[in-house]
Amino acid sequence: MQIIRKKAFARAGFVGNPSDGYGGKTIAFSVRDFHAQVTLYEWDRIEIVPSQEDQSRFSSIHELAQDVRLHGYYGGIRLVKATIKKFAEYCTARGLKIHDRNFSIRYETTIPRQVGLAGSSAIIVATLRALMEFYEILIPEEVQPSFVLSVEREELRIMAGLQDRVIQVYEGCVSMDFSDMHMRDGFLCGTYERIDPALLPPVYLAYNVGFGEPTEVLHNDLRAQFEAKEPTALAAMRRLAGIADESNDAIRNGDANSLGRLIDENFNVRRSICHLPPEHIDMIERARNAGASAKFAGSGGAIVGTCPDEKTFERLEAALAEIQCRVIRPTM
Repeated sequence: MQIIRKKAFARAGFVGNPSDGYGGKTIAFSVRDFHAQVTLYEWDRIEIVPSQEDQSRFSSIHELAQDVRLHGYYGGIRLVKATIKKFAEYCTARGLKIHDRNFSIRYETTIPRQVGLAGSSAIIVATLRALMEFYEILIPEEVQPSFVLSVEREELRIMAGLQDRVIQVYEGCVSMDFSDMHMRDGFLCGTYERIDPALLPPVYLAYNVGFGEPTEVLHNDLRAQFEAKEPTALAAMRRLAGIADESNDAIRNGDANSLGRLIDENFNVRRSICHLPPEHIDMIERARNAGASAKFAGSGGAIVGTCPDEKTFERLEAALAEIQCRVIRPTM
């Protein structure tokens, strides 16, 4: 029996985000410490097997409420189902013949939920990889992130940008430019350039699973400002794109000090246009007071930055442990 297992990893938005959804530029890296895995094998009918995150039995009403806060009402099954539908439509629209064998598919994930580490898109990317292998159909690498975004936007009405899908498809560390989009295979694509992760200075990632916020909350608010052409929002997106350009230069020149300042500025710009939960701001301030640079890794609940030495890392761990945050040196 053919058994296919595919993974996609968590990611950290390093600089420039959230301008990726607004014609900006970003740099992100994959975090191999956490992953979503999809297992697919031939079966007599199409079957999507629930994971533990799709549970419908609870020990109390409070456990049910907490589960909804962390995983939403539909868990990850909706992500897998929407990806399969979109893949079938992609093949049909392009006249790509697919065999008639059926499959059973299930997912599992170790990515902390609702803390901005792109757990949802990781499930979609892993599902897409499994489908491409099962049906022996390869969607061009450049197109795959846009396909994944279309699953979220068009099928599930999740507002997001391309950054997460790009880094989860390409992996490693990637510089992304969304200022001059081009059409390929029916999808709008940006310009993506890999960066050697070895060029990055020592970085850290910290997260708290207790107070995440769904990414839709942040992006819906930003979208409203951007579409209303509010000057502060437009200026902020231009500056975030500029920060990404300057950070790219700093990375390639080995200028860790400048990179750290740009990371801090990235958060300051974001704070100027977004209403941020005080507990998320507390994470940033504690990290900076410990001597590290800090910004959101995504939509909130996780932070990322540079941390020059082990003494600083120890101070960072101690400061964030007080508010139940875990700190790691991410594996790229």
